[in-house]
Amino acid sequence: MISTPAQVHVTRKARFSAAHRYHNPAWSAEKNREVFGPCNNPFGHGHNYEVEVTVVGSVDPATGMVINLREIDKILQEEVISRMDHRHLNEELPEWRHRVPTTENLAIAIWERIAPRLLGGYSRLFRVRICESPDLYAEYFGEETP
Repeated sequence: MISTPAQVHVTRKARFSAAHRYHNPAWSAEKNREVFGPCNNPFGHGHNYEVEVTVVGSVDPATGMVINLREIDKILQEEVISRMDHRHLNEELPEWRHRVPTTENLAIAIWERIAPRLLGGYSRLFRVRICESPDLYAEYFGEETP
């Protein structure tokens, strides 16, 4: 009987604070207010975000790990925390000038930044979850493949 290596999910959490404004520049001011309500405040509003990155893979027999947590920490620091912490996303990060920084879009954007850095080895990115508040989060699992 051939044994397949067990797949283990490892999740790392990180936190950052950022401001944003829900605003679609292609719409009128009235439509933005109608659709986004108070989240369209011209000065933005802030959140204390919690992001979870889940990696899945087989356990490396030499290290006993799916991935070294120092690697995840470094990637999160460079791609998420140092870029987004204490920033106004719409005003300071070019990728948000024409993209509404909803929780859903943040999950996708974080995936896009960190997935390429987790290629190879025994593991791959499985999920990004971003919590905007205790009662709201979005999860992204990457593009579905047919």
